[in-house]
Amino acid sequence: MLLALVALAGLAGLAARPAWAQSTVAEGQKLAFDRGKGNCLTCHVIKGGDLPGTIGPELKDLKAKYPDRSELAAILFDETKRNPQTMMPPFGRNRILTEQEINAIVDFLQTL
Repeated sequence: MLLALVALAGLAGLAARPAWAQSTVAEGQKLAFDRGKGNCLTCHVIKGGDLPGTIGPELKDLKAKYPDRSELAAILFDETKRNPQTMMPPFGRNRILTEQEINAIVDFLQTL
């Protein structure tokens, strides 16, 4: 009985999530998996993605690793500022992704 109540509470929390937040997560996943845009799967393993690369770390538990979403957004914008030796493209600095697209990808990554 207690387990059922906990499950219902969790589902209620998902249902209460604003529709715009769910749509930005979906858009972020689409961008992250798009080989012509975010292209994250070229280097990273991401749950739900196919043909992942192994150059970068597996993308999981990112909300715990980066509780400040602005840090994760900065990594996507230009990781060379934090790590000059990175192989990660500066998606924002090189205008591969817009600020809005980076924010959508961060929304998605924080669900992993």
